[in-house]
Amino acid sequence: MASIPEPKPGLVVRYDYLWSREALAGRDQGKDRPACLVAASDSLASPRYVVLLPITHTPPSGEIVGIEIPPKVKQAIGLDDAPSWVIVSEHNIDEWPNGGLSPVPGSEGMFAYGFIPPGLFATIKANFLDLAKARKSDSVRR
Repeated sequence: MASIPEPKPGLVVRYDYLWSREALAGRDQGKDRPACLVAASDSLASPRYVVLLPITHTPPSGEIVGIEIPPKVKQAIGLDDAPSWVIVSEHNIDEWPNGGLSPVPGSEGMFAYGFIPPGLFATIKANFLDLAKARKSDSVRR
């Protein structure tokens, strides 16, 4: 039986991320994709909430801000070889655990790929927080 990992910042999980444009169009389900957990509420809180950032192959453009994941990091956590970005200009807020989590393809019921290294995660988090403070991060509450 697979277990849901502890929601620690920097953890990359498989999650049905709902883009803000999809939510605005009335959708309530997204596409399963890697997503980076950027924050979690206290473990004693009930329900517990997490903030998730999408990881995408689509290069950021326009208002979208993303941090590229270096190939070495992608390889280390088991993502594919195509260039990918962690998008920091929007996020999902969801309960933990939640129905949007799904097993990593090809794994035996593992829900997490691994962790973004601390240095890269610090950059992702700082950019996300800057945009959130400037109200330039779109939030979708799930």
